[in-house]
Amino acid sequence: MAWIAIADHADPRFSCSGLGCDAGRSDTALQRDDPMALLTRGTLLMEARLAPDGRPQTLLEWDQAHPWRRGLSLRALPGGSIALVVFQGNDACHCVVTHDAIGGHETLRISYSWDAPARWGRLVVEKPNAPGQFMTELRDPPPLLLSDVQSVTMTPAMRCMDPDVTFFAVSTRIEPVGPVPTLDARVPLCTPHGYKPLGQIKRGDVMRLADGDTQPVLHVLRRTVPARGLFRPVRLRAPYFGLQQDIVVAPEQRLVIGGSDVEYLFDQEFVLVPARHLVNGTAAHFCVTGPTATYGQVLLPGHEAILAAGTPVESLFIGRIRRNPARLAASLLAGIERSRLPDHAASAYPVLRAYEAITLADRRAA
Repeated sequence: MAWIAIADHADPRFSCSGLGCDAGRSDTALQRDDPMALLTRGTLLMEARLAPDGRPQTLLEWDQAHPWRRGLSLRALPGGSIALVVFQGNDACHCVVTHDAIGGHETLRISYSWDAPARWGRLVVEKPNAPGQFMTELRDPPPLLLSDVQSVTMTPAMRCMDPDVTFFAVSTRIEPVGPVPTLDARVPLCTPHGYKPLGQIKRGDVMRLADGDTQPVLHVLRRTVPARGLFRPVRLRAPYFGLQQDIVVAPEQRLVIGGSDVEYLFDQEFVLVPARHLVNGTAAHFCVTGPTATYGQVLLPGHEAILAAGTPVESLFIGRIRRNPARLAASLLAGIERSRLPDHAASAYPVLRAYEAITLADRRAA
């Protein structure tokens, strides 16, 4: 199972056998020559910004007529809703998710997952910079034609996609929603015995925290995602931010930053700053990479700061997901006993918004 399609407004990619680090893993590889091959199970993922004027948006839509009429429509509606319609012939499957995002100010991550044999589907709307999600389930979603996925991905004329859509991607599996790992596997993390690449850390290992304390690793989570939008890798360069070497992280990985200027500006000893707010072409820049990226992260008993190549970064924050069985079952944590999961009541430090991070960066550069 793998990502088989990724498209933005400039660089479409499609492969029945899987893209990037998923190459060769797709169970649709043997169907490449079958024009009637069906994708009976999978996920359509996209990121998009809502129109600042609140107008309705056709985020993604296609309508095919041969050999039978079929298509998909995903729209943003005024008032804070996302509407999905999937149709095959005279049969249509539809649902609506209501959210609280503010138009023009936030990026939404929208996931439509379907399992036609199980007669089950799910539409989820997430705000990547905020905990929680808006979710609804649907019954009897039809499968997608694999050739439709290819044509819609590779031929822009075959689809209608709003300019505010950053990218869309299609996976052959039911993709999780909720907490997302954000560190490259090669990032060195501090342990009592020295630094160790994240890719070599396992459950039960002990981490040295930024405050000098130690905590055991409850779980190590990993996920492969499209290297687009808020998943596009960011390279943080040494010696900026106190780094001993360059590291690669996801845009939403947060650094723990403190100092007198932080106390003066925000009346806090420490704040969390997402890596994407630090991108300036010098201290941090987006990486040129393949179509997918694999990230990992450690889950600790509390929302502690760990040391990555010498600089404090946050460990995985899962909130109180264990108290919500539906959210837990839909997440990367599914399958882990609820009793073995920590309860992160609140983020350890406040998170800076984009303009606050820019203010802090400008002050430090002055």
